[in-house]
Amino acid sequence: MSVILVVAAHPDDEILGVGGTIARRVRQGDTAFALILGEGQTSRGEKRDLIDKETIRELHRDSESASKIIGYKNIYFSDLPDNRFDSVDLLDIIKQVEKYVNEIQPDIIYTHHAHDLNIDHRRTCEAVLTATRPIAGNPVKEIYEFETVSSTEWNFGNKEGCFFPNVFIDVENVFHIKCDAMRQYKSELCEFPHPRSLKMLEYAAKRWGGIVGKNYAEAFELVRKVE
Repeated sequence: MSVILVVAAHPDDEILGVGGTIARRVRQGDTAFALILGEGQTSRGEKRDLIDKETIRELHRDSESASKIIGYKNIYFSDLPDNRFDSVDLLDIIKQVEKYVNEIQPDIIYTHHAHDLNIDHRRTCEAVLTATRPIAGNPVKEIYEFETVSSTEWNFGNKEGCFFPNVFIDVENVFHIKCDAMRQYKSELCEFPHPRSLKMLEYAAKRWGGIVGKNYAEAFELVRKVE
C-alpha cells in the first residue's frame, strides 16, 4: 500500500484537483495526507490583516470536514499569505514541504500544475519539485501534477505551459464523494457557470473520462516515477 501526500496551495484545491483519486485510493487501502500551504481568504480584502481570523478558522474547519469525507488521515496547514506566495522566500516554502515529506515519508505526491495562472500554485509546484529532488534517501517515487479548475484553464496565451495529462484515473464510483466533500466549502463553492461549481466539476470529469473511454475521470501529468 502507498503513502500519499497532496501538497496544495489553498483550502479546496486538495478536493478540486485530486479528490476523486484520493477517495478511490484510500478505499483501496492507501493512506493519504494533505498539506495546505496557504491560509486562504485574505487576498479577498484590501489588506491581509483586515480579514477576520475567525473567517480563516471557519475555512479550515471546512477543510477538516471535507478531508474526513474523502478519507485523508490528516490535513496540515501552513498559513502562508493567500495569493502572495511570491512575497515569501521560496526557501521558506520549500522548508514547509520538506518538513512534512520527512515526517510522512510519502511514496507519492500530487501537487499543482507548474504553469497555472495562480502564482501560489506555481510556487507550490516549484517548492515540491525542489524539496523532493531524487537523491538517495528521498522517499518520493512518484510525482503528479493536477488540474485546478479556475486556474489551470485560465492561463490563456501560454501555449507552452498548457496542461497535457498523460495519466487518467477512473473516478466514476467515487465522484459523489468528491462532490460531498466540496459541499463542505461554503465560501468556495460557486454557482454554475463558475468553474468551482458542482456542475462544472462534473463536466470536467466527464470530459477527461470521455477522452479515455470512461464516464468520469481525473487527469494528471506524470512528472517523475522511479521503480
